[in-house]
Amino acid sequence: MRYDLNLLPIFVALMEERSVTRAAERLGMTQPALSNALARLRTMLQDPLFIRERYGIQPTPIALELAPGIADALARLDDAVLGQQDFDPASAERLFTIAPNGYVEFVLLPAIVARLQQIAPGIKLRLTPYGNDLAETGVTSGTTAMVLGRIVDPPDNLVVQHLMDEGLACVVRAGHPEIGDSISREQFERLKHVNVVPPGRMRAGLFQALAQQQLKREVALSVTNFFAVAEMVAVTDHIATLPGLICRRLAFDPRLRILSAPVDLGTFPVEMAWHVRYRHDPAHRWLRGLVGEAIRHVSALAPPA
Repeated sequence: MRYDLNLLPIFVALMEERSVTRAAERLGMTQPALSNALARLRTMLQDPLFIRERYGIQPTPIALELAPGIADALARLDDAVLGQQDFDPASAERLFTIAPNGYVEFVLLPAIVARLQQIAPGIKLRLTPYGNDLAETGVTSGTTAMVLGRIVDPPDNLVVQHLMDEGLACVVRAGHPEIGDSISREQFERLKHVNVVPPGRMRAGLFQALAQQQLKREVALSVTNFFAVAEMVAVTDHIATLPGLICRRLAFDPRLRILSAPVDLGTFPVEMAWHVRYRHDPAHRWLRGLVGEAIRHVSALAPPA
């Protein structure tokens, strides 16, 4: 029996998207064309493969059994073909979608964009938020090149690379009436705090660190991004607990002062994840290398004396 190999990427898209509409959009097909292809897939594999439900489609047991082998075969084919292609960042014109969490967007993205301007002016980036759901970013389907942040419970079709471990420090306004060159546990618990509550894993990490140290915190104000923290702390007697590299950036602001936390709050991981099909893609490998270069650059920056 001869197989139509063109149908296999459609099978993978349907498995990953669990929606005919989203799979068609991902593949650049009309819904009737994709439905026709699904009918041919069902004939070829002699199984319904996907059952329509209220909120999408669900794979049959046969589809679930076939999926890992088909996905692996396509990934190997991508590796073989893409590994032979050249990529010249200086002349390339390409759009990459990446999903950074709020921390990465604040700390790393400026360094990445500055480097792109220097060595790859034709490369454009589109950012999509990374909260708690990897699937919503598009990385599990391959429509997004990578996610950057804290990766928890990744599916089997993602490759995860540890980039660094990050610590935590405190920031107060430069003329704070109660705080000198250090902050005590009693002062930390007495002061009011500015809290950052973006969607994502780092929020949970800070709460867990505080709980482990039995350190109390009275939150007076919650903001949705790190950019707002400096402005809030600069005009109040509040305090904020932030990642170390963000504090390095804020140390350049004369309105603010950076202090060590009163107890060791530990570290949290910063990671990068991408779809297995991009393991050997030269353009994606180059972009991942650029991220690593940005990590080294921002880590080497020292705050002013």
